[in-house]
Amino acid sequence: MNSILQCSHITKKFGSLTALDDVNFTIEPGRIVGLLGPNGSGKSTFIKLATGLLTPTTGTITICDLPVSVETKRRVSYLPDKNYLNDGLRINQILDYFHDFYDNFDLNKAYEMLKRLNIDPKSRLKTLSKGTKEKVQLILVMSRNADLYLLDEPIGGVDPAARDYILNTILSNYNEQGSIIISTHLISDIEPVLDDIIFIKDGKIVLTSSVDAIREENGKSVDALFREVFKC
Repeated sequence: MNSILQCSHITKKFGSLTALDDVNFTIEPGRIVGLLGPNGSGKSTFIKLATGLLTPTTGTITICDLPVSVETKRRVSYLPDKNYLNDGLRINQILDYFHDFYDNFDLNKAYEMLKRLNIDPKSRLKTLSKGTKEKVQLILVMSRNADLYLLDEPIGGVDPAARDYILNTILSNYNEQGSIIISTHLISDIEPVLDDIIFIKDGKIVLTSSVDAIREENGKSVDALFREVFKC
């Protein structure tokens, strides 16, 4: 396996709207990558293409040298930007469902994470705060032994304390031979965990770089460079 993900000349159109325009990049194993851009820049569209929920208008995406297809779904663990779980179910019921559905789901790891975060597995989802629901969804995603974790705005709707929990959970539980793509516009919060960044604006890649190279070559943080590039 040469790379975890390779994106070659991806364009995605919705009628007359071009959501992604000739996007190219490669992600190597063992990297945490920030897909960074303003709202509406194409981040979620790309992630849905990588999961197979959308198909590109032109171009190809491969995951572990395989084209996006049924075969790659087992290798990808996806956290959408909205809650998709049944609010009437108890957490332990949801865990059992995931364990039955995904052969790479580690049930013991899921229960360990719930315990560390002081979340009662017998709680019904509808009784939980928004931040706790976000943590449960993340636990489900990070309990899979996947090659690629796609996290769409994992800290977008939660308070700063919950963000710290979420980032610590990501760092402590992903398959270190795999890679993570975190899509967000909250740069300063996730910068400490990133190895690489991809800046995207209006569906086009503006910059790809390692975080170390940005600091060495530009003498600034990722957040400062983001604000300069995107004038925010």
